[in-house]
Amino acid sequence: MTSLNVPVLTLDGPSGSGKGTVGQFCAQRLGWHYLDSGALYRALAYTVDRSGIDIDDLEAVLCVAKKMQFECRPSPPEPAEIVVNGDNVGNEVRNEGVGETASLLAQKPEVRAVLLDLQREARRPPGLVADGRDMGTVVFPEADLKIFLTASVEERAQRRYNQLKLKGFNGSLADLFQAIQERDARDVERTTSPLVAAEDAVTIDSTNLTIDEVVTRVLDLVLNQLDIAGIDTTERETGLT
Repeated sequence: MTSLNVPVLTLDGPSGSGKGTVGQFCAQRLGWHYLDSGALYRALAYTVDRSGIDIDDLEAVLCVAKKMQFECRPSPPEPAEIVVNGDNVGNEVRNEGVGETASLLAQKPEVRAVLLDLQREARRPPGLVADGRDMGTVVFPEADLKIFLTASVEERAQRRYNQLKLKGFNGSLADLFQAIQERDARDVERTTSPLVAAEDAVTIDSTNLTIDEVVTRVLDLVLNQLDIAGIDTTERETGLT
C-alpha cells in the first residue's frame, strides 16, 4: 500500500478551537496514527532554544529541523505525548513562550518547507488524523475528509487559561486573549500557508459544543464519507467541555 492509498482526516483551525483533543480521540477510536503539526513547530522552537540558536539564524534553524526526530503519541483527554530526539518533552513545549517562538518560526517559508516532508511521513497504514493550520490546504490537499474547527476568541482564551491553571502555570486571561488575537492575525495574514479553511472542508464551530459532541460529529462524517465499518461514534464522558 502506497502512502497515497492511506486515508487521511485533517482538522484545521485556530489555537484553542479544540482540534488537538478532538484529533486525539478520533485517532484513538479509528485506530489511526496521529499528527499534531503545531506540536512539531513547538518541538522545533524548543530544540532551537535549548541549542542556544537565535531564531533569525535561518541556516542554523534549518540544520536543527533537518536532524530533528519527532513522534506524536495520542493520550486523550490529556495533550499528546511529544517525543523529540528520544525525549518526552510534552510539558516543556506547551508553555506560551515556546508557542510564540513556534508561531514566529512558522512564518518562515524555508522552515515550513523542511518540516513539510516530516509531516507527510506520518501518513502510514491504517490511516492518519492530522491537526494543524494548513493540513487540508497544503500538507494533505488530497485528504479524504477535511474539517475546519473554530470557536470564538473569548472561548478559546478561556480554554487556554483553564489548561494553564491545571498544569500549574500562571497566566492572565486578558493577556491570553490578546496573544490569541495576535497569533490569529499572524496565521491568517502570513504569505505562506495562511490559516484558511479548505474549499472542500466541513466547518464546525465548537464554541457551544462539548468535546464529545464534536468528536461524534466528526466520526459520523468519517463513517458517511469513507465507508469505514466498526467505528464507535457514540458520545463518551471525557470530563471536558
